[in-house]
Amino acid sequence: MEGAKWLGQGTIYPDIIESVSINGPSATIKSHHNVGGLPEKMHLKILEPINSLFKDEVRRVGKALNLPDAILKRHPFPGPGLAIRIIDDITPEKVAILQEADAIFIDNLKAFDLYDKVWQAGAIFLPVKTVGVMGDERTYQHVICLRAVTSVDGMTADWADLPRDFLVKTSSDIINKVKGINRVVYDISSKPPATIEWE
Repeated sequence: MEGAKWLGQGTIYPDIIESVSINGPSATIKSHHNVGGLPEKMHLKILEPINSLFKDEVRRVGKALNLPDAILKRHPFPGPGLAIRIIDDITPEKVAILQEADAIFIDNLKAFDLYDKVWQAGAIFLPVKTVGVMGDERTYQHVICLRAVTSVDGMTADWADLPRDFLVKTSSDIINKVKGINRVVYDISSKPPATIEWE
């Protein structure tokens, strides 16, 4: 944008903790985040007004500012988008498949009144194909993993114990409506040791 002087970013404190080795040889967890990943010469000043706050604190600030619930309660979404939820080479076909699967997952969470009970949810495209049967035909198609966690600040998280009827419907919807998927799995890993996102 011509004449721009500032770059505003929604960096929060966990992003800094997990992206930058602050004191010595501590490990970096998020290699994809914008923290520390910007070019040296941008001719822009960086504005990160909430970078010292945890997510629950950001939501309290938003509530004090009377932001609508649709914004306040929205699940965290990775800065690089769905690309980091494709554990493989990224192609337009895989992005399209993942978009459809993810939309079904999120829409069903809302329809079952589970969206606000979950901290973050998303579908992950796995780099494997598996054998399946559709009608009278053998299939060899992709696998989608569903990930949903509960948390307060995102630093630790437990996998969400979603109802069986929800999982059954969501799996069936994805397999029947998303061309190229014949298997859906559910991630039951907590953070730590697993991160919320897979990449």
